Amino acid sequence: MADRPYQEISDLSQLPAPDESGIVSHYVFQYLDFFKVPQYLAAGHRYSDCCFLGCEIPSEMEGNIGRTCLIFPRMGRSYNVFRSRLYSGEDLYEGYDPDNEDTFETCFDSRVYADYKEKGQQCGDVRETLGRTLHDRAMGDAMREFLRKFDEQQVVAIMGGHALNRSDTGYRNVAYISKKLTEKGKLMASGGGPGAMEATHLGAWMAGRTEEEFEDALAILSVAQTFRDEGWLRSAFEVRRKYPQSKYHSLGIPTWFYGHEPASPFATEIAKYFYNSVREDTLLSIAKGGIIYSPGSAGTIQEIFQDAAQNHYQTFGAPSPMVFLGKDFFTREIPIYPLLEDLLARDKYKNLIISVTDDPEEAIETVLSYTRAQPKEEY
Repeated sequence: MADRPYQEISDLSQLPAPDESGIVSHYVFQYLDFFKVPQYLAAGHRYSDCCFLGCEIPSEMEGNIGRTCLIFPRMGRSYNVFRSRLYSGEDLYEGYDPDNEDTFETCFDSRVYADYKEKGQQCGDVRETLGRTLHDRAMGDAMREFLRKFDEQQVVAIMGGHALNRSDTGYRNVAYISKKLTEKGKLMASGGGPGAMEATHLGAWMAGRTEEEFEDALAILSVAQTFRDEGWLRSAFEVRRKYPQSKYHSLGIPTWFYGHEPASPFATEIAKYFYNSVREDTLLSIAKGGIIYSPGSAGTIQEIFQDAAQNHYQTFGAPSPMVFLGKDFFTREIPIYPLLEDLLARDKYKNLIISVTDDPEEAIETVLSYTRAQPKEEY
């Protein structure tokens, strides 16, 4: 029998009452300031088998915390190591003013990335690596909490290159597919960066809008083709202001490992990781409704074979569709599709559900025909 899960407390209003013997047991307290609740402290509760993550703990409380408890300090980082919720575009770009592009260098996301680079991607400092690991664990926990609102086969991912131009037909196709699948009840996910990833979240952001509004958003973004061009982020915020979104959601999973690529502010929920390997595995493992692959380079190719292995071994349950968007690219330029077909025919791979197409509508129907499950509850 599995151990019962700890109950997580991230708000002072949720503080638990003790049992009949005055003991509070089996809780995780996240980033709480117990100095703000003197009436709670006055009760003199004793704590057993609890975790205190980044909490401010008064001295009179310390004596009531038993040896079975774990206490982690706040650690003084530029980010909250014990964050209890996912990021949003507003969170990552806190301090950014679209009317002054220079403020991008000092916004929250840029500050964390600068600190990350200064300390080193392959950092040997135990305090720093512990902070990054605890942060990424918190991201995973917050993401699992968010995903509970959806049937697991609701989640569909789109993979593709970060360098895809906003005016490219492929960009429009990805955005269109994402828009239509979102309107059909899918939760779209991506690596959360620019290019095909941004197109995924733009499509979800524009779900429920007319064709004319969709084309207008593309026109607004066309002033800056790639994330390296001036106005890339500013134009994204312009679309957000003109077409606000509160009904539909999408999940971006970027990484500070590629922190030079800004995260797409069109993703309504963002799980940003320090460790790219954890991020990659997470994204592929949650997309149980299928993955659509648009043209990309080394990163996309790596994801294809990692996904194929997961489907082959049924690592996360039943295999899900692998839809390749771009016949010429995936059969001639980078002939991954015929290779997978051959390996599947010779039983070197099993359990692969693969298809290739140039038609966005066919890609949409392939995903929808796999499952038409609905969200567990209204979100």
